[in-house]
Amino acid sequence: MADIFKIAILPGDGIGPEVMKQAIKILEKIEKYITKKIVIDTYTVGGAAINLYGNPLPKKTLYGCEKSDAILFGSVGGSEWDYLPLNKRPEKGSLLKLRKHFNLFANIRPSFFYKDLSILSPLKEKILNKGFDIICIRELTGGIYFGLPNGRKGKGIDEYAFDTEIYSRFEIERIAHIAFNIALKRKKKICSIDKANVLNTSILWREVLTDISKQYISVKLEHMYIDNAVMQLMKNPSQFDVILCSNLFGDIISDQCAMISGSVGNLPSASFNQNYFGLYEPSGGSAPNIAGKNIANPIAQILSLAMLIEYSLKERNISQKIKNAIQKILNLGYRTKDLFTNSKNEKIITTDDMGTLIMESII
Repeated sequence: MADIFKIAILPGDGIGPEVMKQAIKILEKIEKYITKKIVIDTYTVGGAAINLYGNPLPKKTLYGCEKSDAILFGSVGGSEWDYLPLNKRPEKGSLLKLRKHFNLFANIRPSFFYKDLSILSPLKEKILNKGFDIICIRELTGGIYFGLPNGRKGKGIDEYAFDTEIYSRFEIERIAHIAFNIALKRKKKICSIDKANVLNTSILWREVLTDISKQYISVKLEHMYIDNAVMQLMKNPSQFDVILCSNLFGDIISDQCAMISGSVGNLPSASFNQNYFGLYEPSGGSAPNIAGKNIANPIAQILSLAMLIEYSLKERNISQKIKNAIQKILNLGYRTKDLFTNSKNEKIITTDDMGTLIMESII
């Protein structure tokens, strides 16, 4: 009997349920290729859970995630819940709590572009002709966002605010191992981003990365200052393979990587803990303004499933089948509204149609 692999499905708010429906279509199609028996359970989260239970992360949802082998997350949030305190709103009260509960310290965000959609990228054609396929790895639970002390003091012209950047050797080592292991399966190149000419935390970051690299002699490690890195991403993104960043720098770099791809609606992400337990989600938001209109782009959600299959199920070839199917449909000119470029060969289709066409193209 095949091993059982449990996936907790958390559709969320806004377009979350619509795009998640398309990912489930794909999952049902590829189940026959997977060596393990897939069991899925769906749970309420975010604003939808607030409306039903008064809590963005109900105990039943958290328990279901604890009993799963991976989490496939939709999107949460919307102005409907802006009246609530920050810690009780959908984003902080569910997604950030899940990250903290499972100690999901490593955020993985691929960035690439589809040649057929190159017009959506702000980069010049001569840059895009080189192509790029980048994995941005961001440390997610440390750094200046969580360092203490922080706050504001004083009054009038003497008022000031302060934040503290703290990184321990342990925090840097564990994110480094994630990065090197991913690099081993790609082009064996890591560019570590820091500001070691100014910051003590960056000096330690660079020293630890250099030490860890000795355990991965087949991987080439390069160091780059953050200011140079953002420039190089615009100038020649093809030079990068795996980019490793602290929390603050990763926040900046990962969004830039998304932007140069042309559409955040096409990009997935994942967050891992020490045991490689993963939460997979689209890089974009819940887009409540288009919810229920059947026009949302489901590609990022489908690719989040593909990441789950690659990293948690260890079925890279099946993940590639999904990516190939998406490429085929885009090559044929099918577009959701956000991807439409007014080309004569393009055909605007619905969220449901996009999911179905991708599903039918998986071979």
